[in-house]
Amino acid sequence: MADTSQRTSGVADRYASSLFELSLEAGAIDQVRADLDRFQAMIDESDDLKRLIASPVFSSGDQVRAIVALCEKAGIQGLVANFLKVVAANRRLFALPGMIRAYRDAVARHRGEVTAEVVSAHALSAAQEEELKSALKGVTGKEVAVDVTVDPSILGGLIVKVGSRQIDTSLRTKLSTLKLALKEVG
Repeated sequence: MADTSQRTSGVADRYASSLFELSLEAGAIDQVRADLDRFQAMIDESDDLKRLIASPVFSSGDQVRAIVALCEKAGIQGLVANFLKVVAANRRLFALPGMIRAYRDAVARHRGEVTAEVVSAHALSAAQEEELKSALKGVTGKEVAVDVTVDPSILGGLIVKVGSRQIDTSLRTKLSTLKLALKEVG
């Protein structure tokens, strides 16, 4: 069976690359990123929007109408609104989170930054995010863009992935390790 994550990644990379090129030509890299971040926040906060994006049950027309309404409500216009309409019309909304990640990566590469994917049990304050960026800059030697995702199931701590390196200080992992150690003893 084909690896769907690889196929999704290829679709996401192609769409994100096209959006990045358009935003570069228009001089709107930061505006596009801000609009995409706002839309990603909407996805993260709404189970209904997650379902709309992931489910093949909704028709292309339904998805386009929903995306248009959401863009109008969120004040998302121009390149990003048109991009989201095209993605919906082409029935590629399932790959949208990957497209947003790939766009962020393209912006970071363009600026000579490294992107760190961070999973936290709760939202980080601006001060915590800056402290994390500073610590990661010390490790990587480059400016670091942080992509934070909130996942309460890790209970506490952070999971940080920079390139191929991953550091998992989550409480969930520590408890799992302790549980395994206790099983081996008893």
